[in-house]
Amino acid sequence: MIGGISGGDGVREADVTAGSAARSADALRVHPLAGRPGWQAAGEISLLTRPVWERLLNELVQSEEAACHLELSAVTFVDVAGVSALAVAAQSLPEGRHVMIEQPPAVLRRVLDTFWPGLPAIKVVA
Repeated sequence: MIGGISGGDGVREADVTAGSAARSADALRVHPLAGRPGWQAAGEISLLTRPVWERLLNELVQSEEAACHLELSAVTFVDVAGVSALAVAAQSLPEGRHVMIEQPPAVLRRVLDTFWPGLPAIKVVA
């Protein structure tokens, strides 16, 4: 599916690419985690994939879970706007809720530490 979400009510599984000739690295694939609340993302978080990323973050914010996990070990690239969308989503969480970022790309940690140091709604796990 190009630029869309499959799976009904919200983000369940998504795959977006930059066009039919796009490399797989230009895609963002999102799947629910098994056995715990959250998502696993793979690919790139960039201008081309931002709509899927932002829908996933919106789904996360609307969730009722105290802690939601984002497993990002397979994310190969994230731009500053993608990190910004994550920070804004985390800031909109009610008190007591947080996002566990698991195995993020190094650049995501650096951007968070530079622009949003000590953001309490984001916990990074290496």
